[in-house]
Amino acid sequence: MIVSNKFKIVFVIIILFLISAFMLSQKYMKDYTSDFIDYNFHSSILNEDRKIFIRLPENYDKKQSYPLIIKTDGNFNLNRWDESITELAKRNIIEDSIVVAIPNLFWTDSRNRDLVPPYARKDVKIEARLPGDNSPSIFGHADLFLKFIETEVIPYIETNYAINDNRVLSGFSAGGSFGLYAIVTKPQLFTGYFVFSPAAWYDNSVVVEKFKQGLVNVSGKPLFLYLSLGGAENKIITGSFKGLLSAIKFNAPANLYSDHSYSVGAEHVENPYVSVPNALESYYEFREKNITRR
Repeated sequence: MIVSNKFKIVFVIIILFLISAFMLSQKYMKDYTSDFIDYNFHSSILNEDRKIFIRLPENYDKKQSYPLIIKTDGNFNLNRWDESITELAKRNIIEDSIVVAIPNLFWTDSRNRDLVPPYARKDVKIEARLPGDNSPSIFGHADLFLKFIETEVIPYIETNYAINDNRVLSGFSAGGSFGLYAIVTKPQLFTGYFVFSPAAWYDNSVVVEKFKQGLVNVSGKPLFLYLSLGGAENKIITGSFKGLLSAIKFNAPANLYSDHSYSVGAEHVENPYVSVPNALESYYEFREKNITRR
């Protein structure tokens, strides 16, 4: 039987459609579902539906209270967090913790919008922003995302799970710039801030300058900041990282304790994987010296 060319074309289109649908479903499962508890809710702050992934400690007990770790980028390295926390907790180096991972929207490119500070362009560029380039639409909305975490995510976790005042915010790259924005804007919201490979080079390193200026706001209880960089990262991000270290050295208040590390040979995406257990151990050393013994 002779198959018409028209039928062949339709058949190929159907096959391509099915392959595309399968690949999209696989990506959705990978990016927008987790191995833990997935919770969907409507955010009044962001005016959209959002999802969070909730990792509970082994043998979670409602009668106990646990530290809270909030991380950006959802599934990115979430299993690494689970493995590191489980191992270090079993060795009594840290406390087992509740981890809340916030994924980026799946159908919309929301990452830079949510994580880039409101003084930098969400369409990130290296060169300085022109003085007259001030349209509100060009800037990141990290202020709204931080408010979303403070007034919607944390209250939901407080209502439904047993957490204490040991709280950490962690972010990578753009999430790192978000962490730097958060610590000088809402320093008392968390006790620890983990900043992995921070994208502080936006708009001629405006993130570095704003962080330096904002350190005056970091007062009160002891706070901890951990910064890390991959040893093989490029000169631009390395330069801004050194600028952050200089700002801490000369401008940090007495209540801010910081630590930093370079992951030998690690590229940008590899650095957070190396950094997670190191940051946790360093943070608990800080707590032992400055909080637990008080």
